[in-house]
Amino acid sequence: MNSVVVVTLTVAVAVLALATIAALIVLLRRTGGAVGRPSGPSPEQLEEIQTELDAARQEADEIRAKAENEAGDILRRSEAAVEAATGLRKEAEAESRLLKQELKEFRSDLERREKRLAEREQRLDEEARRQAERARKLAETETELADRREDLDRAAQERRAVLERVAGLTGEQAKSELVKEIENQAKREAALIVREIEGQARKEGEKRATKIVTLAVQRVATEQTAESVVSVLHLPGDEMKGRIIGREGRNIRAFESTTGVNLIIDDTPEAVLLSCFDPVRRETARLTLEKLVLDGRIHPQRIEEAHERSRAEVQDLCVRAGEDALVELGITDMHPELVTLLGQLRYRTSYGQNVLGHLVESAHIAGIMAAELRLDPVLLKRCTLLHDIGKALTHEVEGSHALIGAEIARRYGEHEDVVHAIEAHHNEVEVRTVEAVLTQAADAISGGRPGARRESLEAYVKRLERLEEIATSYDGVEKVFAMQAGREIRVMVKPEAIDDIQAQVIARDVAKQVEEELTYPGQIRITVVRESRATEFAR
Repeated sequence: MNSVVVVTLTVAVAVLALATIAALIVLLRRTGGAVGRPSGPSPEQLEEIQTELDAARQEADEIRAKAENEAGDILRRSEAAVEAATGLRKEAEAESRLLKQELKEFRSDLERREKRLAEREQRLDEEARRQAERARKLAETETELADRREDLDRAAQERRAVLERVAGLTGEQAKSELVKEIENQAKREAALIVREIEGQARKEGEKRATKIVTLAVQRVATEQTAESVVSVLHLPGDEMKGRIIGREGRNIRAFESTTGVNLIIDDTPEAVLLSCFDPVRRETARLTLEKLVLDGRIHPQRIEEAHERSRAEVQDLCVRAGEDALVELGITDMHPELVTLLGQLRYRTSYGQNVLGHLVESAHIAGIMAAELRLDPVLLKRCTLLHDIGKALTHEVEGSHALIGAEIARRYGEHEDVVHAIEAHHNEVEVRTVEAVLTQAADAISGGRPGARRESLEAYVKRLERLEEIATSYDGVEKVFAMQAGREIRVMVKPEAIDDIQAQVIARDVAKQVEEELTYPGQIRITVVRESRATEFAR
């Protein structure tokens, strides 16, 4: 550091000397005196020279000051560099010590791991020796067991031969008898287990299903069956019958030809009957005849005019009835043609039950069950409301009302789940969705509740006879009783021929056959009774 300062000062002095020499050379040139010229400088020249010397000294001073400043800067930078170098050396020494410590710890950890590996290898060698010893002992044991097995086989063969001689049966025959006995025992045990599992599942399922169905039914209040397939119109007097018939039957022929409805005029006082397979047409004819009776003027032209007005009125009533059903169920965005078909079902009955009322009731029940099962109530209501829509066209289109209704719903843009629920509600198509299952359940509840539908006496008697025939066809059945209007069957079996397990099997088989062969509302209970009695007489 001091040598640098000395060099800097030396350079400054040299620069000052050079400046002085340059000033003398300039002075000599201006005086123009060659070396050895006798005359000296003039005062003006001396003053100028003095001025230039002063300027040269000032410049030299500035150069020296600048050199000293630069030397100071160099000195400060050199000191800073020395301090930085000292810090780096200390850091390098600290890092070196840290690396040495880490290297020492790494070597120590490596030595510990090598020691553990050596111990593990030693344990593995010991374990391998023990396994080899165990394998040797197992081989000896297997050899010994094989010898014992041979001895046992020989003893068993000898014993089998003795048993065959004593029992008079061969080994295959005895084996067959044993297998048969074990099979029978296994079947009985399996039947017991199946009965227990079915009982538990039925108990839990009936409990949950009863809760859901009960909640749905108790929240729906509907009317009893009160409608008929024949419309009755009351007249103000019997003389009106003659005016309806007209001269030589002209009016009644015109009425039947225009309306397509048969008019029955019998001995019933102050009443006439209207009969037709089409309920909408029958209602139109009833309104037509009512208007004619009120007006009092009955002739063919008047009949045609009244019929046209009545047909428009019935059409409006159908649309209004369909709209009322949608409003009651909270369903929106349905095609107008479907709404009209729904309204036409207002005049259609099934076993005495109004079809539109049945659809609305089923929709309410399905919505409640869907809410209990955390499904979409609106979708279930839509499926159930439209499931019998095909009945509005069964008198015009051939085929099942379920398939007809599905085709109509598909044509008017209903969702595929709704279409499937309609076509599968009578199992004509395999059920694939929960919505279809709930639609079937709601339909069965609405149609099977007490007072919902009527059944003809002939069909009722045939169903009871078939129930008794099915139950009597099984072996061991002694008597069969159909009870509670065909809702329960009591099957009496012979106790010496049928045990408890077989009684359970008979009940299940009868129930399955009844489901496959008969059509009935609600459910039928099959009860198999096995009773043992011991009777003695004391004399």
